[in-house]
Amino acid sequence: MRHAQLLTAVLAGLLALAGCTGTTEQQETGPVRVEYGSAPEQFGDLSVPEGAAPDEPRPAVVLIHGGFWQDAYELGLMEPLAADLAGRGYVVWNIEYRKVGEPGGGYPGTMEDVAAAVDHLAVLAEEHPIDLEQVAVVGHSAGGHLSLWSGTREDPAVQPALVVGQAPVADLAAAAGADLGGTAVTDFMGAAPNQDPEAYAAASPAQRLPGNAPQLIVQGGVDTIVPPAYVAGYVEQAQEAGAEIEYVVSESADHFAVISPEHASWDAVVERLPSVE
Repeated sequence: MRHAQLLTAVLAGLLALAGCTGTTEQQETGPVRVEYGSAPEQFGDLSVPEGAAPDEPRPAVVLIHGGFWQDAYELGLMEPLAADLAGRGYVVWNIEYRKVGEPGGGYPGTMEDVAAAVDHLAVLAEEHPIDLEQVAVVGHSAGGHLSLWSGTREDPAVQPALVVGQAPVADLAAAAGADLGGTAVTDFMGAAPNQDPEAYAAASPAQRLPGNAPQLIVQGGVDTIVPPAYVAGYVEQAQEAGAEIEYVVSESADHFAVISPEHASWDAVVERLPSVE
């Protein structure tokens, strides 16, 4: 309950910040809600910058919210970032997915949804100016797990040019052992690591290294929910495996500062996204 109340309060603050940010210049026509599947949670909010020429595809950013994969949290957590990106000229696809507590949610349904949502950009590109060669996937916390995992898929319809984990739960076995989010990992996976090692090998970015996309990890130095030492452990694994990875730590940031468009840690993400010309 305490975690839910904190996330709700942070969301309210971020939505307020999104309305007053001075970093954006372009206008956007969205968001427009689009279904990518038949389940109630299989949808996303698509934002297309106003005046984007149909014959001039531009980079797209997929946003994946966190909340330890639980049904108490929704894509509203990423709306401030979506508004900021659309104002900068990106096509933005802020996705929802089935979560623990919802029919079909948890492993593997949640991950199937993320795969389907990312690949749905190929369908959206038939009517919108989306450059499928310049797609970045950005996820926070548990959404960071899903973002990094999306960069490990074999033969996807849409291959990310960059995957970003903002305080990501990137090593599921280590997270389960450290009780990150209490029982959130085992609730999501439906088993402990020693009970279903094959499932963890399929679901955990740490066990799918080096991956198929460049990675950017952004972490807050005073994050107590997904601690820096845990994230640094994943980064070290990735480096040893030969992954193309960059690690940015904002020493004063907590778990939620990294999803504020007003924070310097967000600037670190924007600077590394495919450029909007």
